[in-house]
Amino acid sequence: MRGDRAAGLRALLALLAPPPPPLLLLLLLSWAAALDPSGLFPYGQFRGDQLLKEGDDESSAAVKLASPLRFYEAQFSYLYVGTNGIISTQDFPRETQYVDDGFPTDFPAIAPFLADIDTSQGRGRILYREDASPEVLDLAARYVRTSFPRTASDFTPTHAFLATWEQVGAYQEPRLGMPPSGELNTFQVVLAYDESDTYAFFLYPVNGLHFFGTRPKESYNVQLELPARVGFCRGEIDDLKREGPYFSLTSTEQSVKNLYQHSNLGIPGVWAFHIGSVSPLDNVRPATVGGSLSQARSSASREHSFSHAAALERNYSEDDLDYYGENEEETEYPPSEPEEVLKGHGNINASFHAKADSRPVGESASLDSQTKEGRRVKEMAALDRRGQEEASEQPWTRGPPPSERGENVLDPSQGAPPPDLENRSIQPDVDGGALPSERGARPAHGEGEVVLPSYARPGHAAPRDHGRPAEGADDNSSNTGDFLYRTPNKETCEHNHQACSRNAFCTDYAAGFCCHCQSQFNGNGEHCLPRGAPHRVNGKVNGHLLVDHTPVTFTDVDLHAYIVSNDGRAYTAISHIPQPAAQALLPLTPIGGLFGWLFALEKPGFENGFSFTGATFIHDMEVTFYPGKERVQITQVAEGLDPEDYLIIKTNIQGQVPYIPAGFTAHMAPYKELYHYSDSAVTSTSSRDYSLTSGAINRTLSYHLQQNITYQACRHAPRAPDTPTTRQLTVDRALAMYSDEERVLRFAVTSQIGPVEEYSTPVPVNPCYDGSHTCGPTAQCYLGTGVDYTCKCAPGYQADGRSCMDVDECATGFHRCGPNSVCINLPGSYRCECRSGYRFAEDQYTCVLIAPPPNPCEDGSHTCAPTGQARCVHLGGSTFSCVCLPGYTGNGHQCTDVDECLENRCHPSATCYNTPGSFSCRCQPGYHGDGLQCTPDSTSGLKTCERQQRAAQAQHLYPGVRIHIPQCDEQGHFLPLQCHGSTGFCWCVNPDGHEVPGTRTPPGSNPPHCGPPAPTQRPQTMCERWRANLLEHYGGAPRDDQYVPQCDDLGHFTPMQCHGKSDFCWCVDRDGREVQGTRSQPGSTPACIPTVAPPLVRPTPRPDVIPPSVGTFLLYAQGQQIGYLPLSGTRLQKDTARTLLSLHGSIIVGIDYDCRERMVYWTDVAARTISRVSLEPGAEPETIINSDLISPEGLAIDHFHRTMYWTDSGLDRIERATLDGSERKALFHTDLVNPRAITVDPIRGNLYWTDWNRDAPKIETSSLYGENRRILVNNDLGLPNGLTFDPVSKLLCWADAGTKKLECTLPDGTGRHVIQNNLNYPFSIVSYADHFYHTDWRRDGIISVSRDSGQFTDEYLPEQRSHLYGITAVYPYCPAGRK
Repeated sequence: MRGDRAAGLRALLALLAPPPPPLLLLLLLSWAAALDPSGLFPYGQFRGDQLLKEGDDESSAAVKLASPLRFYEAQFSYLYVGTNGIISTQDFPRETQYVDDGFPTDFPAIAPFLADIDTSQGRGRILYREDASPEVLDLAARYVRTSFPRTASDFTPTHAFLATWEQVGAYQEPRLGMPPSGELNTFQVVLAYDESDTYAFFLYPVNGLHFFGTRPKESYNVQLELPARVGFCRGEIDDLKREGPYFSLTSTEQSVKNLYQHSNLGIPGVWAFHIGSVSPLDNVRPATVGGSLSQARSSASREHSFSHAAALERNYSEDDLDYYGENEEETEYPPSEPEEVLKGHGNINASFHAKADSRPVGESASLDSQTKEGRRVKEMAALDRRGQEEASEQPWTRGPPPSERGENVLDPSQGAPPPDLENRSIQPDVDGGALPSERGARPAHGEGEVVLPSYARPGHAAPRDHGRPAEGADDNSSNTGDFLYRTPNKETCEHNHQACSRNAFCTDYAAGFCCHCQSQFNGNGEHCLPRGAPHRVNGKVNGHLLVDHTPVTFTDVDLHAYIVSNDGRAYTAISHIPQPAAQALLPLTPIGGLFGWLFALEKPGFENGFSFTGATFIHDMEVTFYPGKERVQITQVAEGLDPEDYLIIKTNIQGQVPYIPAGFTAHMAPYKELYHYSDSAVTSTSSRDYSLTSGAINRTLSYHLQQNITYQACRHAPRAPDTPTTRQLTVDRALAMYSDEERVLRFAVTSQIGPVEEYSTPVPVNPCYDGSHTCGPTAQCYLGTGVDYTCKCAPGYQADGRSCMDVDECATGFHRCGPNSVCINLPGSYRCECRSGYRFAEDQYTCVLIAPPPNPCEDGSHTCAPTGQARCVHLGGSTFSCVCLPGYTGNGHQCTDVDECLENRCHPSATCYNTPGSFSCRCQPGYHGDGLQCTPDSTSGLKTCERQQRAAQAQHLYPGVRIHIPQCDEQGHFLPLQCHGSTGFCWCVNPDGHEVPGTRTPPGSNPPHCGPPAPTQRPQTMCERWRANLLEHYGGAPRDDQYVPQCDDLGHFTPMQCHGKSDFCWCVDRDGREVQGTRSQPGSTPACIPTVAPPLVRPTPRPDVIPPSVGTFLLYAQGQQIGYLPLSGTRLQKDTARTLLSLHGSIIVGIDYDCRERMVYWTDVAARTISRVSLEPGAEPETIINSDLISPEGLAIDHFHRTMYWTDSGLDRIERATLDGSERKALFHTDLVNPRAITVDPIRGNLYWTDWNRDAPKIETSSLYGENRRILVNNDLGLPNGLTFDPVSKLLCWADAGTKKLECTLPDGTGRHVIQNNLNYPFSIVSYADHFYHTDWRRDGIISVSRDSGQFTDEYLPEQRSHLYGITAVYPYCPAGRK
């Protein structure tokens, strides 16, 4: 190893030394070479490196620096190196507190590859040292000056710190008989600094990364791998523990894979950053050499800016590693990081902040706005046509760097730059040149010049037009080994081949490049059509004519043309022109004659018009009629080819034409015209006779025709010698007709192009010229000797040439349709169509995602009620609907509060308080509970009337309160007559204090008689009143699942009460309250004889189980235990949180609750079981399924149908069973990759689940019995981990750890909207009231989110920090669903 590294270092230094002239070209080619392992900075124990102790979570002793190092704004004198691919300025906490978390960390971090690394048992080594040797400092200085040429051109480090992770492996859970993985990584970090600034370099040699993330220890059995984190973090910056700035370079596995394939310096695998300075440094600044990061990959377009996100997120195959592939296509990248991110924010995530209209962050200047992405090549050609061709100038010169010469880089002998370019930016080119920010301008040198260390790239030949000595170069200049490069003065095929047709090839010439159609195609190179195949034209015609003196106007009428190119026939049809105008236009065959000239039959050595113009040109005609001298102007503009290769033409006709009566026909004799050709124009002047006939009438007239055709020609290609400038178009037939019934004007011509004829003895005409050949309509006629010829099928067809059959390119695979597109076969060709939601990129083959249209719900342009009252549901495009939030009613545009207190939501012994959009319940004095359930205080000693009287007296003390104070007798019972002291109303009450209906009297009248009722008029009891109220609430006909109290003949509660028509029964006391512990299972009934008291001795609780109190609370899974977190309304009661159940050796993932039996169910991926436990004191856990499970994760309980559902990501199955584990059935076992979360809507009978398949994540649904399976959501998903269904709002909601979003949709998949788009790493989610609660792996806690505002409202972090998995809400009652 030492020998190899020494040899590599010598090779590197040799390359950096001044080479002899023959090596100059080789050094230029090294710009985009991958980093060889021998090209790392020198390291090894013989270099003085210290060796970090082997292990899984080791940290070095503090390394005392000889000189303090600046990191962000602070100075540090000590560094620590950790096993897990990280360096810090302080000692590390336990790895469980940071290794699985994303940025930001709580402590300062420099992370070239933060992951769970393990060097135990000799799996690699970690070396580190501080270095001040000239060899290392000189190499570091060259890197810095190359990376930041504007601000660090003279930077000279005084010290360097190097840390190298060599052949290290990822942590693996030990398993018997399983050898360690052979996937090992090598990478290096170098910190170069002086007293003012610090620069960091991350180096990833080619083939140095073999694993790209690690699995969390606490969930090793869960199939989840966290990608490595790369970047920098300042940590907490003060005693308030405020979050400091941070910079993140990776976020996904693909971005980590691309680390060694990309660079922001130009050498794949090398990344440079400015990380500390005495000057203000808001955040880490990445290098962007030449003002663009597009040097990160040699195949990236040098005209386009680049972002870390676009480069690192892109998928590359192994073929992409050939940085100079022979047929390599250019790739466009979106613009890079905006400077505004640095100016106004404390952190940067390079993977998420790329913006399409932004400028790069880096030190060097960015591209001028005139060279933005998508600049058309035609604009370049236009510059060339304006005469801005420059003298050939070499792309590089050699000389010492500014720091060594002590002068400006610009050589005075080369002259000063033009004043208008002194401050313009220069973007480096892969060949060593740079593109000026304005085309056609000479480059300025100075800040734009970059000093580069050189890397050899064996196996690649030199470009053929490089290597010539530079103008003004001094071969005897200082021997520094540094090289300056500057702008090439021409554009080449390498960077512009996308400007050519897919059926063309590109050729470089001295002044630029040109496109040429392949041999079997016809055109100008930018547009090419198959020879011999029929061609079609589509277009629109507009006209403003005076027919004689009558005005006629027509707009956007259709034009279609069909050309048989192998014999020069062109047919044109124009529909729906008004009859007077169509009749008057009959003589104007030049309208269709244009297509005869474009696709005329070619004589030897001559080309038709399309060979010059391609599909973009302007055809101007001026026609003067005689004898009346009427004049009309016709303009035909060709706008290119559509996806089916149809020529698009727009025609405009204006002027005056002679009137031609109906019934007359026009006739034209064959004619010949001369066309004169110049560089970018064709002209023709001629006169034509035509005759108008109708019966015996025959009149001959004429017109004079001037034509001018302009187009853009490529002037770089040399003109062939003796090219004729005049060509003759021979039209053998010219027909015009108008059908009044069809309202169609038709023209037909048969044309051929050739030399100017001199009249001589006729010679035999080859059938290819006169159209008498027997070639098929989709074949081309090829000349032979004399009158011999051969037929050959046009491209896209195959056979003998006389009968040609279409080739199905889509079926044979000979097409270029990219991903997300569909190939459609056409006669002689094919067409690519993008799938829904995608559009074509510039190459017309690749389909890219369509940016979503403006969303009125997000931009605030909707007309819904205020956010707290209604929700806006986006329906696509600019349409939306408004839905009132729960607690409000209305049409969504106007919502009014619902008074829930009228619906008797609270317990009978509680007071209801209505609030906007909600309500609250408070137990009356003498009772305790959450208002939904109230229990009498056993120690009160007061009667009901006395308790209510005291409570009313206490509230009466507040000003403005006019509450009734009950009147009690001496025994504390309610007086039968009650009167309101403030209003004067009086009424009768029963012994429980409830008003007797119909007894209230107004003020001033006689109070009612409240004596004992007559025997025949017994007042309703509590049971009867409650029953009547519930029946009224249920609409008179309760469902089978709705509870109705059962009363005896005297109105008392029957001792046993049952839930609807089910077998679930329980005992009640005289007031109808349930006797705890008497609820029965189906098939048995409790003993509810009033004389039988419940047993006084109850089972003792388990020592590790603490029964929860009455009320709503959350249960969550945390490794080996189930935690209990009560709620007060929607607030987290963190002070009373505790462990409910401990299960040693388990990993509990999924969890849910059965509200009818008060049972908790969970999945255990360690034990591979599904278990349950009752919340009653003394209950023991019970395993109900323990076979045929591998990785059971998501779990959902259907309390209504008494079934449970679960996902198994090991078996890729979704199953169901009854709640005791019987009647087990696999619902789905196909088209599943990583099923995770599952939830159920028992009222509507729907099942929902997520599949976080990284290649195609989706959310699916079916019936509860596995019928009607379908995909609900499959776009814009990443890692949909959590899923919940809210029975109140009827929304299906999910938390996505990939997109970082919390989103909701209606059960049918419509109305999708984002609640929160900045989650950390959610795992599971549950909804309750107007809040969501989700477990988070980055925070290792529970986070609550408001459903209405989307804001984070609270957070609970357990004292024992480890990953939290499933979460569920426990109600004191079963939630009522509404269909």
